Amino acid sequence: MSLQDWLENGWLTEHRTSPREIAELLGIADRDLADCQAAELSPDWRLGIAYNAALQMATAALAAVGYRAAREAHHYRVIQSLTLTIGAKSSLVRQLHQFRKKRNISDYERAGAVSDQEAKEMLALAKALRHSVERWLRRNHPGLLKPG
Repeated sequence: MSLQDWLENGWLTEHRTSPREIAELLGIADRDLADCQAAELSPDWRLGIAYNAALQMATAALAAVGYRAAREAHHYRVIQSLTLTIGAKSSLVRQLHQFRKKRNISDYERAGAVSDQEAKEMLALAKALRHSVERWLRRNHPGLLKPG
């Protein structure tokens, strides 16, 4: 399936982004990447914050190609779109979905569901995604990156 197919299915809406919006999404990701490393936070929170950083990066990539995810299954679609935007491997997308599910359990069902190791793995994944998305933006949409 293509992003155009997703649009026709109602999974996306068309969206015109700007360098400001991309900078703000990257800024949120950078803030979250820093904040999730605070030692006093539980692994649940560290994973959740790192997951949000990854979600912002995927949102930036989707915006760069002219789309926004619809509200229904929003996180799922944003993560899944990485294969169609930056060409992410399906293994990366699967790993992000596993962390999405883990985050949902820790946010809505049960405290203490996340191990310290899982929080560290999510942080490493989010950092790698931050690098990949920025590199992809520089190559494919340099006009959306503010100089600096």
